[in-house]
Amino acid sequence: MVFQEICDRYGKKYSWDVKSLVMGKKALDAAEIIIQVLQLPMSKEELVEESQMKLRQVFSQASLLPGVEKLIHHLRKHDIPCAVATSSGTASFEEKTSQHKEFFSLFHHVVLGDDPEVRSGKPSPDIFLACAKRFSPTPPLDKCLVFEDAPNGVEAALAAGMQVVMVPDANLNRDLTRNATMLLSSLQDFQPELFGLPPYE
Repeated sequence: MVFQEICDRYGKKYSWDVKSLVMGKKALDAAEIIIQVLQLPMSKEELVEESQMKLRQVFSQASLLPGVEKLIHHLRKHDIPCAVATSSGTASFEEKTSQHKEFFSLFHHVVLGDDPEVRSGKPSPDIFLACAKRFSPTPPLDKCLVFEDAPNGVEAALAAGMQVVMVPDANLNRDLTRNATMLLSSLQDFQPELFGLPPYE
């Protein structure tokens, strides 16, 4: 919506084909791809600044995905540590989660896209490796389970040696979902026991 508004000025379409290329990327990397693919006459810094300004209004109304609260409360109840690894920068994350502070306090830690340890954005595994390292003790990477909606995030998790459950938007090209360990249309369909976790009661 926000990127389409900007693209409209130049007669360009911010399609799902373009969106799928940038989902999970750091803001400047995403802007660079959008500008190259759509041939927008602006710098990546200008695109980030304008889009972030517009996104601030949208982010404060962000809602949680159906099924995520049930899952995280279930994991906490069984003392299974969980964390957040998101490409969002600090300001964006604060805005997106402003209405859900209590929920996000359930996580052991949060690693953001502007964290100094995250040198490269997704599909590089940096963010997931940094996230795993902050658990004590550090878990074996093949025992880490990632939940993702972005193809770049799936590739990053796999590159880190982790398993990944993908819950993509219905508009995403299904060819971009093939590499996930498991594909779900909703987190409400997740069965923890399939990954060696305690089943829901």
